[in-house]
Amino acid sequence: MHKRPEKKHHGGLWEFPGGKVETGECPADALVRELAEELGVTIKPEDCVANCFADSTQTDADFPIVILLYTIAEWGGVPAALEGGAIDWFMPDEIAKLQKPPLDIELAGQLF
Repeated sequence: MHKRPEKKHHGGLWEFPGGKVETGECPADALVRELAEELGVTIKPEDCVANCFADSTQTDADFPIVILLYTIAEWGGVPAALEGGAIDWFMPDEIAKLQKPPLDIELAGQLF
């Protein structure tokens, strides 16, 4: 899990790492890029397995958001918090207790 930097939206809350899909990217390619930028790890798009999703119709978001959650079994490098905040590994019962943005709460509920 990644703890968002205090000065960002949802600052101080724990989230699943990832980010926005840029123009011309498919979601798996965006995840590859985002995890390299945020965590310094390398993954292959074919190693990204779609798991579940959550969208802002289930929350009070001001604008539409859809978050796709992928599972990844293989990566290269050692994860590091490259954009501030913090990262850590947690067991499912520990993730349930973390303070998270609304969509990450929904994703955790579906994943576990």
